[in-house]
Amino acid sequence: MGPVLVNGLPAHVLLVHFVVVLVPLTALALLACAVWPSVARRFGIALPVLALVTLISVPITTHAGEWLERHVASDALVRRHTGLGDELLPWVIALFVMSVVVWWVYRRTARAASGEAEYRAVTVALPLRLAVLVLSLAAAVGACVQVYRIGDSGARAAWHDAYSAAARTDGVRFR
Repeated sequence: MGPVLVNGLPAHVLLVHFVVVLVPLTALALLACAVWPSVARRFGIALPVLALVTLISVPITTHAGEWLERHVASDALVRRHTGLGDELLPWVIALFVMSVVVWWVYRRTARAASGEAEYRAVTVALPLRLAVLVLSLAAAVGACVQVYRIGDSGARAAWHDAYSAAARTDGVRFR
């Protein structure tokens, strides 16, 4: 499905950075577009494209993580991290769906306001905008919280027992 090694390093360790950046970025863009129609008009098709790139990055990163899981010692922390990682895809699908909905709604209402079925656009716009905003907020918050939980569990799995709280006293410094 995607690379598992990049230059001899586990690809998951590198790919996870895309997910950690793209999910919150997509969530913020989605919320900005859902709240302000002018932002949605400026973003245009870029919002669903950004959400699609984010969506594609999640299974690729998960696949690389599953490979890595088979190549490290299994313990409760690793199992928790992989379990949480498997729960991200539905949230990112929701981000993508809501991004398409926001793009479509604002494209539709902008067209309607310019002369086509103006009365219908006025009566539908506020309830539709509120529903889109609430659903977008739920998808954005859920995705960001899940990324945080996954990242926290991954850091714990990678770093537990791998460092000392006391500084080294033998004079050796890391470069």
